[in-house]
Amino acid sequence: MLEEIKFLKELQNELNTQDHDIQAAPCFWALMDYRWSPTWEENAERYSIRYDDEGCYSLEEIVEAINNNEFDLSDEQKKAFQEIDTDYVDDVLDWVKEHIYEDAYSIPERKESFIVPNTMFLTKAEAKRHIELNHYHYTSEVHTYAMTSWRAPKIEKLLKILETFDWDKVNQLQIENKKLRDTQNKLIQLLQKADEYSDKLEWKLFWETKDKIVKEVMKKNRDKN
Repeated sequence: MLEEIKFLKELQNELNTQDHDIQAAPCFWALMDYRWSPTWEENAERYSIRYDDEGCYSLEEIVEAINNNEFDLSDEQKKAFQEIDTDYVDDVLDWVKEHIYEDAYSIPERKESFIVPNTMFLTKAEAKRHIELNHYHYTSEVHTYAMTSWRAPKIEKLLKILETFDWDKVNQLQIENKKLRDTQNKLIQLLQKADEYSDKLEWKLFWETKDKIVKEVMKKNRDKN
């Protein structure tokens, strides 16, 4: 129990001293990451090229893949690729249609932020630590994101208890209870010793007076006869 109280006190201190990132209480942390999503042409921040049901590259990725000969190109195809302007998605797309997949098409995309599912942390430090240990699940742009548990009275009450409860009192009660139990155990031991001593005393008195008792009993029997 003392270890649990120590944990709660440390958590309380962290909750009361951490930065809330301008977020209203009750506050918790999630993770925010970024992904590319299809958008309208006028909102495009980049283009990707899809060349079959599974193959989809950003413009930069497909140019790099072609330059690294990941598509097993002929010398003639490589030469044709060197002649196009790879900064323009239409030029690259036309080349892909001619040399890799005729039904390829471009997709306008924009970067969007999103809250990573299944992430919830009581402290910002814990969220940061999670990113350090699990960075391979996220992009290099992932970061902590403070949120408010809006209209959630049970969460609000729980966090309030964690932030304000006097855990030292609980700790003191634990210490006092331990002292009381120790005192009770000592008292029980003393009573047991007293009981043992009483038994021994009774036996001692019996052996010291048994002859006298026997004689008195025999005398009474004779008198009756």
